[in-house]
Amino acid sequence: MRVSDEQLKSFLEDSELVSKQNLEAVFVSSKKENKPLKEVLLKNGMITSENLARLESYILGIPFINLTNEKIDREILNYIPHAIAKSNNIVPFKKTDDTLEVAMLDPEDLRAIDFIKKNSNLKILPRLTDSDSIKHILMQYQKSLNAEFGEIIKKEADNINLSAVSSISSESINKKSEIKSENDLAKLAEDLPVIKIIDTLLHHAIIQKASDIHIETTEKDVLVRYRIDGILRDAMTLPKQASMSLIARIKVLSNLKLDEHRLPQDGRFKIETESEKVSFRVSILPTFDGEKAVLRLLPENIKGISLETLGFRPSDIEKLYFAIRKPVGMILATGPTGSGKTTTLYSLLEILNTPSVNISTVEDPIEYRIPRINQSQVKPEIGFSFANGLRSLLRQDPDIIMVGEIRDNETAGLAVNASLTGHLVLSTLHTNSAAGALPRLLDMKIEPFLIVSTVSVIIAQRLVRTLLTKEQYFLSKEELDELSKEIDLDEILKILKQEKIIQPKDDWKDIKFYKPKPSKESEDGYSGRIGIHEILTMSETIKHLIMQNTTADDIEKQAKKEGMLTMFQDGIIKSAQGITTIQEVLRVTRE
Repeated sequence: MRVSDEQLKSFLEDSELVSKQNLEAVFVSSKKENKPLKEVLLKNGMITSENLARLESYILGIPFINLTNEKIDREILNYIPHAIAKSNNIVPFKKTDDTLEVAMLDPEDLRAIDFIKKNSNLKILPRLTDSDSIKHILMQYQKSLNAEFGEIIKKEADNINLSAVSSISSESINKKSEIKSENDLAKLAEDLPVIKIIDTLLHHAIIQKASDIHIETTEKDVLVRYRIDGILRDAMTLPKQASMSLIARIKVLSNLKLDEHRLPQDGRFKIETESEKVSFRVSILPTFDGEKAVLRLLPENIKGISLETLGFRPSDIEKLYFAIRKPVGMILATGPTGSGKTTTLYSLLEILNTPSVNISTVEDPIEYRIPRINQSQVKPEIGFSFANGLRSLLRQDPDIIMVGEIRDNETAGLAVNASLTGHLVLSTLHTNSAAGALPRLLDMKIEPFLIVSTVSVIIAQRLVRTLLTKEQYFLSKEELDELSKEIDLDEILKILKQEKIIQPKDDWKDIKFYKPKPSKESEDGYSGRIGIHEILTMSETIKHLIMQNTTADDIEKQAKKEGMLTMFQDGIIKSAQGITTIQEVLRVTRE
């Protein structure tokens, strides 16, 4: 019951999922390489795994199931052990009185089906699925083990070599005298319980999709916190005696000085899990009670993030496409640290990344690796700054340049000159709004006429948590009155009708909004984040205002008259769509 290459080729021709010319070339190539046709199609990115699985299910007459958004009860997962599910790519997802529905990649795997049937005493109904669905459900096996991590870590913490730790007291860290030798600290770092604790904390953070890990030494204990969806949450409390060993272990992984306790240190390391590679950017800071470590998680194999996925509205995407089609100019992303600026720029680079252009970047740090793009990491300690890196890039015959951040006058001047001399430049600025980027450039001694000649579009953004489980409600008159002080209600109502989010006859009293509803899947009703944006394009009127050194407020007022939606307005629209909540929008835009 396997789909032959000839069958697959025939159905692909009829479906037009792949052009006949490309299909013929790949078919010939698969025969030469003696590889299955579907393997070559997937390798060359000519068809998605989901479309391929759907086509195979149609040919074989086996139903297809997409599980990428499904949450499976632990009781159902228990019917197939994790090891069997992982090795055979088969997962359970639905049970009735006497049947168990399973999703699998290979419908011919009768041995696995027979094993499950014998162990469950149920009739097995196989369904075809794609690899993304299998990965999603296998991750849920791990998530269901989260409750067990606490006991494992506490048990290992009790086994830490207490005699070695006690000989290096936290009080001695705060003294100016040298403490124990590097060899002593290295022994602490190689203690088996310490290795197990750190490994568990790192893997747990990856499973939880945390963006940061905080390991904080306090007066009485060690507090471990994860930042998930932008919110710091307590994850674990460990004994105080574990502090020295844990920090030493992180220093070993990051190749930092073990016997340096008085100065901050920065490092980096990488680990691989079954499904992804993750880089950890490490910062060690001396504090009164010891040392604190913060680890930023940077998944390396994030790809295919579209502007739509990031939360950009169709009209805003048109503005961005218009800007990146220009061979010269500057595109700026603004917002505080952790607002997703770099991810937005990477998404634009993915669109621009074609064989016909040379793209180079200078970053701090390199957050995601992108094939065919020349990425450089700044190293201030050896004199390789953004400014020096940018100078070097300009001698590398680039078409497109990304500067991780414009921090000073020198970098700003070089970026502007690069855009004037025939390059498309993408960069970030730390300002609170899109309009605020313009006075910031003026503060960096960039002449107004250079700003209006180079800047094409400015993006400002924040990240809001998205609702997973929710309950609806309607805004009261008092809430509408408060909202009217912030936005033009008639304008937003018009947009909601234009985009068919609400009915033409609806008024504000008819619009459903949503609140988070705690559930088994999410303690606070939220899961994941999405961007809210404002896009400021350089119209002739705004250029004229810049030449007159007008304030950011006046520029923003003019941009609104010309159709720019603020981040707050974009957030209200997403709230009416049920994506997030008004409270969440207020939290990130009014901090």
